[in-house]
Amino acid sequence: MSSNIDVTETLDVKGQNCPMPVIKTKQAMDDLAAGEVLEVVATDSGSMSDIEGWADSTAGVELVDQVEGDGVYTHYVRKTE
Repeated sequence: MSSNIDVTETLDVKGQNCPMPVIKTKQAMDDLAAGEVLEVVATDSGSMSDIEGWADSTAGVELVDQVEGDGVYTHYVRKTE
């Protein structure tokens, strides 16, 4: 569990399917300052690969961790610049 991550904001995209979790994550990241972390809570299993792929291909963001449990997928994305 990622309890040592200092979460700045939580984005709830439960019940939404691809590509909405990634689109909403991208929008929310625009509002964060460098070093801040967005916690994304989703129910779409595809969000695991979608958000990882988006973070890997996007400058200025870093996927810190992903946690899966009880049909809920939690992603921690840090803005790096």
